[in-house]
Parts: sequence; structure tokens; C-alpha cells
Amino acid sequence: MSETKFYYFPPNQHFYSVKTPGEAIELTKSGGFVWLNYYKPNKDDLSPLTDLLGLHPLSIEDCTDQQQVPKIEHFPSNTFIIFNSFDYSHNILSIDEVNLFLGSNFIVSVSGNNSDNRTPLEGIEGLVEHDLENAKSGPAFLMYVIIDHIVDKKFSAIEQLEDELDVAEETLLADVSDFDPAELVSLRRNLLNLRKSLFHEREILVKICRNDSPFIPEKTIVHYRDIYDHLAKFLELAETYREIVTSLMELYTSLLNNQMTRTANETNYAVRRLTFISTIFLPLTLLASIGGMSEWSMMTGPSNWRVSYPLFILGLVIIGLVNYLLLKRLDRKEKEAEK
Repeated sequence: MSETKFYYFPPNQHFYSVKTPGEAIELTKSGGFVWLNYYKPNKDDLSPLTDLLGLHPLSIEDCTDQQQVPKIEHFPSNTFIIFNSFDYSHNILSIDEVNLFLGSNFIVSVSGNNSDNRTPLEGIEGLVEHDLENAKSGPAFLMYVIIDHIVDKKFSAIEQLEDELDVAEETLLADVSDFDPAELVSLRRNLLNLRKSLFHEREILVKICRNDSPFIPEKTIVHYRDIYDHLAKFLELAETYREIVTSLMELYTSLLNNQMTRTANETNYAVRRLTFISTIFLPLTLLASIGGMSEWSMMTGPSNWRVSYPLFILGLVIIGLVNYLLLKRLDRKEKEAEK
């Protein structure tokens, strides 16, 4: 659907489009009802409906306000409902507002004002034709078809969120160093927005199912109860996914700490080995330095250097070996004490 369209549903006949809202409403004098389907209207487009259908000016203003939450309001001539349509693409959850006015012989749908180039009610005419028998039963049945279409799109968005959550979990468990925690933050934000919308929409269906609106007959309530069941299930899924995201964030922190601990342990082990080697060679370096600065004639005389030099080297080897065995014994005792 790419533009505003108006339809008249005559009694026991196929619905057809008309040019203006005034013409559509004039036709209802002979029976039937009208569907005014607005796409991206401005306030001037909707203002005439105040006189034609008795819509409240504040409700008209809400249709152009992008900051509204889902709600239901009752007026003498109509029931006003704000519902949200979900679209999930490129890891971004888009929430589009759909406004519905339900009266005794009319239904008005307003969408697209905060949807960029998205069409929340795209293909709705085909669904109405497919379920024409229900749609012709009255405006309340037609509103059920519209809301059911919106709820089906919610399911598609929730499925994509679930798939992204599975991918994030697999990536995290495969290699924590390659995981981007911003993915979890984005998922958590999307799920919060999802839950907020579903919570208010479930309350709308609660009020509809207890027959608060005089424009929704008793025989239609059973259809709306089916929508209520779907919304309750989606809300439960949103809560479950939020808990999973929280668990993954805790798991990410734990795995990252473990990785940092392993790195620190490896560094400590390397430093310990270097210290071990330095401790062995430190006394040997001292003795070699002293021997190198002294003439052999001062210690053994020039004639004995062939014997004294190998003995000096042998002494260095023995001292180094004793240091090594002593340090290994101390290291073994420390490890046993840690256990």
C-alpha cells in the first residue's frame, strides 16, 4: 500500500473504493460501513473527520504525534486505539504507529507518519479480500483483520531477534575475544522497546475482551481473544530473551576475566622463569667477574693456569648446579603448600 484509499462495504456485496471520505460516508445512509485507510496524512487531511465522523480533535492530534504509547480511549461516537507495528532489519527494531478509529458504521486507519518509507499495513487489502466474509460482518471484524495482520508482523520481528540472539550466543562461546559486547547492548535495547509496546498492547486487548467498547459486539470478542493469546506469548518471549541477554552479559564478563587471568598467569610464569635463571647465574657472574679482573699469577702463579682455570670453571658449574637444585626444591615446597 502506497497511498491513502477509501472503501465502502455495502451489505452483502463486494467492497469497492471511493474518491473522498464524504462520498464514502454518504453511502452508509443506505447501509453498510466505510473504511478510510490513510497513509502518511497530515493534520489537515484528518481534521475534516471531526465533523464527518465525530472524531475528537485530541485523537486527531495523537495520530500525528510520534511519541505516543499504545492505548485505547472511548468516545461517544468511536473507540480510538493506538497499536504498534514492528519491523526488524539490519539489527534495528523499527516501531511504527498505527492509529485506529472504530465506530458503528466506520473504521479509520492511520499509518506511516513515523515510518520513513515503511508501510505498516502493506498488503492489508489482499488480506481483507481473502477474509471477506469476516470483514463484511462489520467494522469490528475488519479491525480484527487489521490488528491480526500487525500481530503477525510482530512474530516475524521476534523470530529475527531470536536468531540474532542465537548467533550472539554462539559467537561468544566460540571466542570471547572476537565477540562485540555492543551486540548485546543493542539486543537489550530492542527487547526493552519490544516489551514496553507489548505490555501496553496486551492491556488494550484485555479491555477489548471484557467488552469495554460498545462498538465491538460480543460475537467478535472470541477473535480478539486469539490476538490476546498471541500478545501474551510474545510478551513472555520478550521477558525470556531479556533474561538470556542478561545471562550472556554476565557470561561475557566472566569469560573475559578468565582470559585476563590466564594471560596474567602466563606473564607471571614467564617472569618467574627469568627470575629463576637470573638467580642461578647471579653468583656465577660475580665470580666470573672477579676472576676475569685478576691475573692468575696473583692466585696460583703463571705456571699453574692450565690446572687452575679448569678448576675455576668446574667450581662455577658446581655452584650453579647447587643453586639450581636448591631453587627447584624451594619451588616444589611452595607448590605443595599452595595445594
